[in-house]
Amino acid sequence: MKKLDHVGIAVSSIEAARGFYERMLGLTYMGDELVSGQNVRVAFLEAGGTKLELIEPLSDASPVSSFLQIRGEGLHHLAFRCADMKETIKELEACRMTLIHHEPQNGAGGKKIAFLSPKEANGVLIELCETIEKGETQDEHE
Repeated sequence: MKKLDHVGIAVSSIEAARGFYERMLGLTYMGDELVSGQNVRVAFLEAGGTKLELIEPLSDASPVSSFLQIRGEGLHHLAFRCADMKETIKELEACRMTLIHHEPQNGAGGKKIAFLSPKEANGVLIELCETIEKGETQDEHE
């Protein structure tokens, strides 16, 4: 793992949650996007060298919707940047780690992502993410 990329926070409404992070904590709103493959809308806020990702489910079918129903709003995941997603997945599988995704998925910001089960990390969902270099398409990267 290269470094902590972002902290994901599940929220019922990005619009309602943004105010706290912007006004009370002074974080800078960086923008939002729909991640249809994950059935969520996300918004990023700059927090020094790390980002906060507010995650809002798009429907009741979203895994984040289930998370909110069970746990309520709050910490959803920690995301760590890795150099080679496919190699990292292979290494974790070789160590018999329980992965939610065995193949990289499309995530926000053009990143490739995969999740490690919270059972492996003291109840914390871990996201692995790999940034695709500028000029490279996701198809070329796979």
